[in-house]
Amino acid sequence: MSECIDLQFNGGLATLTLAQPPVNALDRHLVGELADAVAQVRDSEEARALVVTGGPKVFAAGGDVKEMLGWGYRTAVRSSGALGAACDALAGLPVPVIAAINGYAFGGGLEVALAADLRVCATDAKLGFPEILLGVIPGAGGTQRLPRLVGASRAKDLIYSGRTIGAERALQLGLVDHVAEPDAVLKTAAELAEPYLRGPALALRAAKRAVDRGLETSLEAGLELERELFAGLFATEDRAVGMASFVADGLGKAEFHGR
Repeated sequence: MSECIDLQFNGGLATLTLAQPPVNALDRHLVGELADAVAQVRDSEEARALVVTGGPKVFAAGGDVKEMLGWGYRTAVRSSGALGAACDALAGLPVPVIAAINGYAFGGGLEVALAADLRVCATDAKLGFPEILLGVIPGAGGTQRLPRLVGASRAKDLIYSGRTIGAERALQLGLVDHVAEPDAVLKTAAELAEPYLRGPALALRAAKRAVDRGLETSLEAGLELERELFAGLFATEDRAVGMASFVADGLGKAEFHGR
């Protein structure tokens, strides 16, 4: 049984809740259980989308600073590597991942949110990378995923300053994709996920792979990957169903089965 994570499956939607009061500090226990929960979603035949949340009051603080006080180089490498691997696994899930952010997402908590495909935050949410004010930098993907999302200069401004920003500024920057009232954040995330539960799972997987892998390589290699994935989908039942449904009834009427 997990002590720090609540993972639920309901009709194709998996919901992963960080549950370590009071602030979901990402100590080694929570990070280990996060990695285990992500693996469960990856291995599930049921999950078509995942919502990651920290509950109604806070998404996640960063690492446990008290725990970090005694760290040396090797411990820092091992610990940042563990959280980084959990974030990489979350980002690498073949299903769409949506982060639902209430309260605040700081440091490692924001790195977890950045590993999602989309982010919804509350109107009163606060986000930031305060590591520089502790004499360090983000160590589990923040310096790499943030500039790819909002651009290098905007990412540097946030990382260099350590300042926090609110929901509207996060939306302006493209750090989050939707803003909702605090009591509607999880509902909004689930509503965003709902079309993916009925959509063509193999095409969604291919689309995610094309975008994510394409960003990691040259344009030429990305275009070749796109062509390969596009052509491969012509061997799927969903492609045949989708195109036949379009010809017969128009766009958006197909019932897909993930085959």
